[in-house]
Amino acid sequence: MDESKQDPAISPSGEDANIVSEDPQELMRNVEEHLDQEEMMKSESLTQPSSDPANAVETERISTPEETGQLSNNNMNGNESTVKAIDSTDQQNEMVFEGVDSIVDEQHLHSPTLDGETHSDESKENTQDNELGRQMKDEDQSDQVKPEDQGPAPTPIIDQLQTSRENLPEAERAKISMNTGQLTKDDLGLLGLKTEGQGRIASAPARLAPDIFCQDEIIHQDICRCAVAVGADDTIAECPPETSLVDTAVCDTVFEEHSYIKQNSLGHSNHISCIAVCGNRRWVATADQSPESLVIVWDTFSGIPVQTLFDCHPEGGIGALAMSHDAKYLATVGTGSIQRVSIWDWSSENKEPLCSVDLSPAFDPQTFIVFNPEDNTELLSNNKTEVVFYSWKENQLEFASPILTDETFDKVVGLYSQSVFHLVPSQVLTATSAGNLVIWDTVGTTQIQFDTMRSYKKKPLKLVNLQNDSITVVTVTDRYIVTCDVKGCIKFYDEELCLLNWYSNLNLGPIHSISFSSQPAPKVNEKTSYPSESTINAEQFVVRNFVVATVDATVAHVTGDGCKLEMLLQEHSAALHAIACHPSQPLICMGSYCGLLKVWDYEKKKPICSRLFGTGSYIQCVTYNKTGSLLGVGLTDGCVHILDALSLNDECSEPFHYAKDAITDISFSHDSSYLATVDSKTTVTVFYFLKKSWMYLGRQNSHFKPIKSLMFGIYLDSNQPRLLSLGEDRVLVEYDLASSTEDDLRILGSDRIEQSAIPTCMTWYPPITKESFIITANNQYKLKLHNATTKMCRKTVLSPIYGSPLRKIEILPFSSSSEPNIGYLAYITDDKVGLQTLPLDGNPHKSCALICHGSMVSNIACSYDGRYIFTAGGDDCTVHMWKVDLVAHEAVTALGGEDLIPFYGLLEGGRDGELFREMENYFYYSQLRYQHISTMETRVVSTHIPLQEIPFMMRALGFYPTEKEIEDMLNEVKFSKYVDMGKYVTDIDLGEFIKLYINHRPAFGISASELQHTFDVLGYENENGEKAIALGELLQLLQTRGECMSEEEVAETLSTLLGLNPEGGSSEFEVFNAKDTSKLLKQQLPQAITSELFIYDMLGFPRNLSTFPCDEMMTTPAAPLT
Repeated sequence: MDESKQDPAISPSGEDANIVSEDPQELMRNVEEHLDQEEMMKSESLTQPSSDPANAVETERISTPEETGQLSNNNMNGNESTVKAIDSTDQQNEMVFEGVDSIVDEQHLHSPTLDGETHSDESKENTQDNELGRQMKDEDQSDQVKPEDQGPAPTPIIDQLQTSRENLPEAERAKISMNTGQLTKDDLGLLGLKTEGQGRIASAPARLAPDIFCQDEIIHQDICRCAVAVGADDTIAECPPETSLVDTAVCDTVFEEHSYIKQNSLGHSNHISCIAVCGNRRWVATADQSPESLVIVWDTFSGIPVQTLFDCHPEGGIGALAMSHDAKYLATVGTGSIQRVSIWDWSSENKEPLCSVDLSPAFDPQTFIVFNPEDNTELLSNNKTEVVFYSWKENQLEFASPILTDETFDKVVGLYSQSVFHLVPSQVLTATSAGNLVIWDTVGTTQIQFDTMRSYKKKPLKLVNLQNDSITVVTVTDRYIVTCDVKGCIKFYDEELCLLNWYSNLNLGPIHSISFSSQPAPKVNEKTSYPSESTINAEQFVVRNFVVATVDATVAHVTGDGCKLEMLLQEHSAALHAIACHPSQPLICMGSYCGLLKVWDYEKKKPICSRLFGTGSYIQCVTYNKTGSLLGVGLTDGCVHILDALSLNDECSEPFHYAKDAITDISFSHDSSYLATVDSKTTVTVFYFLKKSWMYLGRQNSHFKPIKSLMFGIYLDSNQPRLLSLGEDRVLVEYDLASSTEDDLRILGSDRIEQSAIPTCMTWYPPITKESFIITANNQYKLKLHNATTKMCRKTVLSPIYGSPLRKIEILPFSSSSEPNIGYLAYITDDKVGLQTLPLDGNPHKSCALICHGSMVSNIACSYDGRYIFTAGGDDCTVHMWKVDLVAHEAVTALGGEDLIPFYGLLEGGRDGELFREMENYFYYSQLRYQHISTMETRVVSTHIPLQEIPFMMRALGFYPTEKEIEDMLNEVKFSKYVDMGKYVTDIDLGEFIKLYINHRPAFGISASELQHTFDVLGYENENGEKAIALGELLQLLQTRGECMSEEEVAETLSTLLGLNPEGGSSEFEVFNAKDTSKLLKQQLPQAITSELFIYDMLGFPRNLSTFPCDEMMTTPAAPLT
């Protein structure tokens, strides 16, 4: 990946991702010491009143969440925010990053100095803010201890893989090496990594790396102080309750170090379910709901993880997370059947929680948890129906959940949304969907009683109805209580819940999050224009600037002085599946189920144009034509729009609407004369361009199972377009466009290209060979090359194996005068994106893949120059942009070895293993057998065997191919040199045979579960509840279905399996004597063959093993995972 030249103090993402910390244990102790000292200093400062009245007011307000920077966690399964606040209170010029690939231009970057201040080039515009900041700093220095006097400062470290590697699963035990950066001190007395230059490369370079993708316009000095962490790519969207905001395990949406986190998998490998920040917003914690249930603490200055907690809640992951105001403690809530709440001292070496408590099984999942900013020993959590209060001391955590019903105050309470600790000590506020605010207070009336009694023993004190609309957010800032609702209204109340001011004309949707600037609002003077309070005095309503995020993926900034509204982002708020890259410009078009179609310039990180389709118009697929002048858009309601690619206006007066179901695929011909679509998953519709207008040509229900791929091509002997479709019915259909007339789309030919595997995708093979091919992938982890004219299978290779079969493939646009015979294939699996070097040969080192989305990836597109790959995440509403580094890819490929070395590694035992020795022996025995065992002539020993011996060699090694597979293998070898030399190949050497064997054998062998599935489909359930097939029916199926067996072959096979044939079967050159075999089989076999009898007794599968496909194998060995 080409690194960007940025200030290393701000953008460590320019570094190579692999870095290592120095002396992690010592650094961790420094973190703990600093946090202890900070806690002591805080208590001392609270006991010493300030001599400055203005400063004294600030000291009294230190407990308010806004001034202390207290932020609640973001739980993705409740009514928590999809846009979280991350900010540094001491950094005056900070960046707001959006999307998975967010970055700002170099001229906007401001480097923090050793004293924690930042310096902007735009000094004139920031003069007023800087003067205010210096004034505040002078006031603070008069009464507070200076940062450099606060004792030793902690340094971010990475010790999760050093101290807890044994807790990692096998997939996580990767070698992780890190760069050593220069330690810099901020104004909080905390040390952070300052990377300089190119880091030490301790592992192979990354071949795919996330690139940067954002909007330059949103970079704003005051907006940065509000610090909003947005979604996981250029789209800022509200995720469904069952999905997470940050779609994968990487926190690239929060930090500058995007490529670092992604490249080295230092983050999560599953959905991030919640996020929390500390008071000064220096430390951020993320958690997931994976079986590993990781909690990772990040340093926002350097963007690197400093601590990882493993297996926090292995029973189901983490559903809610909070960090204390002083960043010393974490609180987690598990999602198991019995929810466990735990308190962690993450800066200590102890990896166990300080205290834990199990909630009642009757409680619904807690989706929100927060510490009391004034007292770390108090915290609360809530879901839609319960609020739970906690108090912990001396490693003992206690809780209480007071009951509040509609009968308590004889009012409708509603469902809880969020809770916050009140400005009044001991009180808590909870917002509800009925527009109410519940006031909870400790059981006790006086301060003495409050100090002596248990603070978690609270009860509902009042139920205040503030409005009729549902309240979605409640928080506090300065002296205000702030609420947001489903109508986009923001209201400010005083401590007695008297309305002071409100914003109701912002034209926003339901608000999901609000974040106030860490910088105080400018004082009232003759130049300020704050709105007036709704009080008799009508004083100016002084409020900090703030950022709000809505459920419809809108982020807006509101300036308190002047009430100015600035829309920062308006992105996709529903599932995003449709993406397409411009064929000649750095543009990408995205469409989602919210009806938004948007075109981005991905190099400048700016939107070009957008269009919002009507309600119910869900965009399923988009495509550009060859010249990039037109856009084809398919909707879920069956409509097809043909748009001008620049203005996004319709080219036709009315959209085509010939289908009733969703348009799942769409494609233009190379000359833009035809447009084809797939709907109902089995029907192809074609439109053609005639006399400056688009017209309907015809429809054809050409498949009986869903169509997986649709593509146009060009005939070899002409410039006429050709159209092909491939379906799950294993049929490749070609259409006769030249002979088709209106309402009569004709089929030119249909070819069955698979016997048992299900095709998943196809595309045209690049012109790196003399022969024209179609490349297909199937669900059995195979890639196949078919002759573009005859459709004959010419080559079969093992596809990349990364958890699931390939779902979609794209040829990476690439040209090299030095390497004209090399190409690259981009692909996606269920959750990964990868790169494969062409030509295909089955070498596993020629492919790479990494997790790109947490749950699934639905689409892929490549830039016109092959430098970038884009992936759409579907329900996570995100698009990720990946930079391709072909040099690194080839370097890693070379590390795998040349010639047969990579293939030896795929054999059990390798080059010195037993399987290879058997191959050598069988290779010699095959020559003896071919020259006849009993011959007296002189034998000729060769390094090759005839093609006719290939099936026998395969069977001897435990791979029993079907007749169709044998035909494909023989054709592959026979025609391998025909195009180049004009001759057939009649023999094969050992090296080529090893490649043939590895590429054609089943990737995971044959499993008992597959055979059990066959009995489930064909059999019936007997009186014992077992699946069985009648003996007569089984014999009939073997002789009449699939590749039919003769009666002699059935008799010989069954008698051999049952051990009735003492010779173990007949020789290939002898005829089996089936006399009396039928009677013998009837005596040995029952009338009903159960699955257990067939699998374990007849075929000899081992019993008492897992039923996963890779566990119960026949003698057919499985291909090692790549």
